[in-house]
Amino acid sequence: MNDKLNPRFVDKTFKSIVYVIVAIVIIFLCALLGYIIIGGVPYLSWHFLTTSSNYIYAGGGIGIQLFNSIYLTFITLLISLPLSFGAGIWLSEYAPDNWLTFIIRTSLEVLSSLPSIVVGLFGFLLFVIKFRLGFSILAGGLTLAFFNLPLLIRSTEIAIRNVSREQMNAGLALGISRWEVVKKIIVPDALPEIVTGIILGTGRIIGETAAVIYTAGQSASLVDFSDWNPLSITSPLCPLRPAETVAVHIWKINTEGTIPDAAAISAGSAAVLLFMVLFFDIVARCQISKRRKKMGTE
Repeated sequence: MNDKLNPRFVDKTFKSIVYVIVAIVIIFLCALLGYIIIGGVPYLSWHFLTTSSNYIYAGGGIGIQLFNSIYLTFITLLISLPLSFGAGIWLSEYAPDNWLTFIIRTSLEVLSSLPSIVVGLFGFLLFVIKFRLGFSILAGGLTLAFFNLPLLIRSTEIAIRNVSREQMNAGLALGISRWEVVKKIIVPDALPEIVTGIILGTGRIIGETAAVIYTAGQSASLVDFSDWNPLSITSPLCPLRPAETVAVHIWKINTEGTIPDAAAISAGSAAVLLFMVLFFDIVARCQISKRRKKMGTE
């Protein structure tokens, strides 16, 4: 009985439990990734990535849907990053600790837990109907920006708050303005955690389905890749055209079931989404590593 109450025994027991939980999570994660990669990679090809989809005959690709996903992600980040970055800095460095900031933080936590279909209906009523944007990339980007703002704001705020306050005090003691300290010392130090939040947000954007169906639509409009005039409705850069993304395409072909090779296209599309997220993650990590080395040598 005394051995069971021994602190070393208790410590080893709980440490073993933690290791088992971590191992289970890693096994599930590897199994999921392996299932997607093994099932989807055999169907990937240049033809699959560049050709248009076909809802009648087999052999279609996801070229337009892939471009739509990348373009919609770009539009969403273009809208949400400046807003979330500024709000995160204000909440962490400038906002007073009062009832207003308490309400703001509580509201952000509530908004981050909303189901995506609720956000999609909000975007449909506001941007598609009220602002008369119709089913379009712009309506989808604005909706996903609202959907992503709570995550990005909170991750930015927490990342900046985790930076040692001694760096801020040292900068102020040298006579540097608060904004200069934040811009040149605090934010670069918090950048890895901020980028982690951006990567998580990017993954949510790429894989979102419900909110995109109600705002960007579920039809792949005819796109002329020789026309790069953003004002032309057939241009791939036109923000007012409807845009079916890869995630919506997966949902559509699995619910309608009209394509003979629907399972193959679904598996290949899922693998593409996975590799897109991994690509953004690797590029971001490489840029952070280069920045750290540069800051260390200067």
